[in-house]
Amino acid sequence: MQVLSPVTQQPLFEVPCATHADIDAAVARATEGFIAWRQVSVPDRVKILKKFCALFEQKKEQVGETIVTQMGRPVRYAAGEVGGVLERANYMISVAEESLADEIVETSASVKRFLRKEPLGPVFIIAAWNYPYLTMVNNVVPALLAGNSVLLKQSPQTPKCADLFVQTFHEAGVPQQVIQAMHTDDNGADYLVRHPGIEYVSFTGSIAVGKAIRKAIGDSQRLIGLGMELGGKDPAYVRADADIDFAAENIVDGAFFNSGQCCCSIERCYVHIDVYEAFLQKATAITQNYKLGDPSDPETTLGPMAHLRFADKVRAQLAEAVVKGARLLIQSDKYFPNAKPGTTYVGPQIVVDMKHDMTIMQEETFGPVLAVVPVSSDEEAVRLMNDSQYGLTASIWTKDVDKALEIGNQIECGTCFMNRCDYIDPALAWVGAKDSGLGFSMSKHGFDQFVRPKSFHLRVNQN
Repeated sequence: MQVLSPVTQQPLFEVPCATHADIDAAVARATEGFIAWRQVSVPDRVKILKKFCALFEQKKEQVGETIVTQMGRPVRYAAGEVGGVLERANYMISVAEESLADEIVETSASVKRFLRKEPLGPVFIIAAWNYPYLTMVNNVVPALLAGNSVLLKQSPQTPKCADLFVQTFHEAGVPQQVIQAMHTDDNGADYLVRHPGIEYVSFTGSIAVGKAIRKAIGDSQRLIGLGMELGGKDPAYVRADADIDFAAENIVDGAFFNSGQCCCSIERCYVHIDVYEAFLQKATAITQNYKLGDPSDPETTLGPMAHLRFADKVRAQLAEAVVKGARLLIQSDKYFPNAKPGTTYVGPQIVVDMKHDMTIMQEETFGPVLAVVPVSSDEEAVRLMNDSQYGLTASIWTKDVDKALEIGNQIECGTCFMNRCDYIDPALAWVGAKDSGLGFSMSKHGFDQFVRPKSFHLRVNQN
């Protein structure tokens, strides 16, 4: 498999593509590794994964290099993913013993009743290129802590991120059979999804691929679990009482960080009409100050899209919107002259005067585009925020906590924020509503997908 540079679209390197025979051998190793790993106590697994965190923290430079070269995030931000991995991993480690302990129902002289949480076996985890390490840690760490073995597939865009991640687990003491990086194409991934040795599948990526995986599991007639974190078209609502400076700064960052290539980036922004013009002025000024350029340049604040087809999709949505009457507020040729057709560079853009049935309002853009719409009431904002097939996160920008809760209760989403966005709190469930996902990760309940409850009812006294 050939990996292309996000900057030049020229080949960076190649990795061998696993055949069906390679996959069979890897699953056999994972099955063997699982038998031993499940016998390791949870406290001992915790110790090993704490060592993983200590080792991973020392690899900021390597992590940054893999992200800059393979997916194009600016070097000034690339190593920041280490902090996110440690925050999430350390939280899941801290609650593992409590979360995976037996649940005692009754202990008496005559009866003992409890629930034991047993690992599933080999699990297949498919992560995504946009945040390669964060999309791996969300599921790999709880899967291992729960006692499963892991076959980890990264996107073909970022395969060396999986190699570095898995290598660090091995260095920490996780046996090589217990976690393996799998480099394979769509055919190989489909083979793994249907493989009789796989007991659970976790996928982070697009709705289309997620639904294809669900169908493949169904077609295989295997009764195994599936967790999916899919796309988003996340809305923000700026109420009239919001701190406009604060809202504009954070919403723009939430829309454009990582070139908008985030499942929970802000793509739709509804602003109360009383503060609409003020918000636009501030958001436009902030946007014009981004520096679009080579991700290896420390001055760059916005890098290229990870692949030309992603950039072309963004340009197509913008072009269609303009043809249908929308306006673009950022003069791209003036502020971002290197954002040209045929390249992976796309300048950040603020769009106004949309109709809500436009593609740019209904389909995931996954690029540096923020659509801003005026609304006259909370009720109109709620109606438009819910007018989407997606439901990952939503953010409400206000000084009124009660109003934020009232509005949040009406939004069809997995996470509701007040005065922040684009963040995964590891103590809370990361979950999508509607077409944004199935199941969830993170929080104390994030282990549930990787275990099977087993009930014990012991009649101790037979008198």
